[in-house]
Amino acid sequence: MPGRRPPLDPLDCGGLDLGAALGLLCTGELTVTGRMADASNATLYCEIAAGAVAGRCVYKPVRGERALWDFPDGTLAARELAAYEISAALDLGIVPPTIMRDGPFGEGMVQLWIDTDVTVDLVALTRSDDPQLRRIALFDAVVNNADRKGGHLLPAPSGRIHGIDHGVTFHAEGKLRTLLWTWRGRRLDAEETALLRCLGTALDAELGQRLEPLLTVTELDALGARVHRLLDEGRFPLPSGDWPPLPWPPF
Repeated sequence: MPGRRPPLDPLDCGGLDLGAALGLLCTGELTVTGRMADASNATLYCEIAAGAVAGRCVYKPVRGERALWDFPDGTLAARELAAYEISAALDLGIVPPTIMRDGPFGEGMVQLWIDTDVTVDLVALTRSDDPQLRRIALFDAVVNNADRKGGHLLPAPSGRIHGIDHGVTFHAEGKLRTLLWTWRGRRLDAEETALLRCLGTALDAELGQRLEPLLTVTELDALGARVHRLLDEGRFPLPSGDWPPLPWPPF
C-alpha cells in the first residue's frame, strides 16, 4: 500500500533493519542474562551476537512451557511463530521478527527485543482509537487471539505499536479475548479488505505451506474460514456470548 512504513524501525531495536534482525536471530549466539519473572512460561532475556552485529531478544524454550488444557495440540512457540508469519504477510510490522531455533535450553521461539516508550500510558492507549490499534484488532481477529492484554502492546520510541505474546492463538473455536473492542461491529475499510484478500490468497500458497508445520490441519482450516468470514461480513467481530470477551488480568 502507498506510504506504508517499513515493518521494523531501527530506532526501536538497536539500529537493526528487518534483514539484519532476522539474520542475527538465526545465526547469533544466545547468552541468557535474565528471566521475566511475571511470565507464566519460561521467558528468557538474552543478548545475541554474530560477529560485529549484536542485539537483544526474548527466548522461550519449548521445554519451559506449561501445558494448557484448552490448547492441547502443538506448542506455544509454534503459535508465536505462526502469528509472526501472519503479521509478516499482512506487512504491518505488528509482531517483532520471530524465528524458531535451538538455544541454551533446546528449541524455542526467539523474538527480537523491542524498546518501549515508558512515557506512554498503556491504559489510555488501549482506550484510544489509534489506527495502529485498529490494525492490531484486525490481526487479533484473524489469529483468534485469546489473550490480548494491555501489557502485550509495546509502544516503541518510533511511535510504532507492536504486539507480543501470541502463544494462545489459532484455536479452531472462537476464543477472541481482547481489550481492543473499540471497533467492534464497524465496517472494514478498503485497505483492511484488501489486506484480508491478499492474506486469503497467501494462505492457499506459500504462507499456508509455512504454517503447516506450526498448526494442526483443523487450526489451518479455521484460520482460512475466519479470513473468509471477515470478508463476507465486512465488519470487525462482536464479542461472543460463549467466551469471556476481556482478558484477566487486563494488564
